[in-house]
Amino acid sequence: MKGRRLLITGAAGFTGRHAVAYFAAEGAEVTAVVRRCAAEASVFPAGVQQYICDLGDRKAVAGMIGEVMPDQVLHLAGKNSVPESWQDPLLYMETNVMATLYLLEALRFQPASRILVAGSRLKYRPDSAAGPPHPYSLSKTLEELVSLAWGTLFKQPVLMAEPSNLIGPGPSTGFCSLLAQHIVRSEAAAGKGEAPPAAFRLSSRHVLRDFLDVRDAVRAYGYILNHGESGKIYRIDSGTQRELGEIAGKLLAHAAAPVEMDWGPQHAEEGQAAASPASAVPAKPSSASAASPASAVPVQPSSASADREVLQEEPEDNAAVLGWKPGIGLDRSLADIIGYTRAGKEGRI
Repeated sequence: MKGRRLLITGAAGFTGRHAVAYFAAEGAEVTAVVRRCAAEASVFPAGVQQYICDLGDRKAVAGMIGEVMPDQVLHLAGKNSVPESWQDPLLYMETNVMATLYLLEALRFQPASRILVAGSRLKYRPDSAAGPPHPYSLSKTLEELVSLAWGTLFKQPVLMAEPSNLIGPGPSTGFCSLLAQHIVRSEAAAGKGEAPPAAFRLSSRHVLRDFLDVRDAVRAYGYILNHGESGKIYRIDSGTQRELGEIAGKLLAHAAAPVEMDWGPQHAEEGQAAASPASAVPAKPSSASAASPASAVPVQPSSASADREVLQEEPEDNAAVLGWKPGIGLDRSLADIIGYTRAGKEGRI
């Protein structure tokens, strides 16, 4: 990567901060794209250039690419909340589909620039009779389709990555980080002699997920950018499926105070329509008041349709990342998450 101009979108996000730090250390000339205002200096390493750009602004994107003239682009920006996608589906189409197209179109005039687009396991098969389970899934499926098609139509070096559930220290809203925050709040309440926070609700302890450290994923992105084949989708995971209950237990073992938990269904057959990690959040008290007509959601999704897994592909459907393998074990990832959360760290990873 030394000396290569690398532009990273979504640079202020969870994966983005790790990516900026890693590639800067590898010697790349990194341009970190942030949306509205420059991030604090402590967020990125010294020497990293920041570029303020709204990726939903076609002219601004074209101007940015023309000015930076990157050799490579790592496109991490996007929206990724299933519940929010029900509330504002058009925003998800604009952010995940159109912004990607604006990038691809701007790069069309720099045909040597390689772009790696970070996709999602929550996409669905377009030929599936069930259709998309939620707007987020639709947006990521369309993002993949248009990215690969653009590369084919205009002979652009476009690559796709599909990471599993990324975990690790940093400002994440994933299941592990949310539970770590709940543990730290419980410890703080116990230390002050206060009542513990409301129970953390787990959809089901039996749901299986693959968890991969974000730092390993970023290394894989480097391999793909440097050695990947255009038009390929690269699957990135640890290779081990684990129950959410196991992960929760490992995190709770770090707790220095009692932690209230709502474990959800206790039997595997009860959890077949269980939630994805993003839906396992601290329980909130229900409101007795009904929503007004003005605030009502036009379509009320069921919890099952919002939460169920989507991807039916087998690993061989996607290309392996040659020359890469995970190097950070689950226990270290979880310990680092707890450490980061307890320290109340903000900014640089």
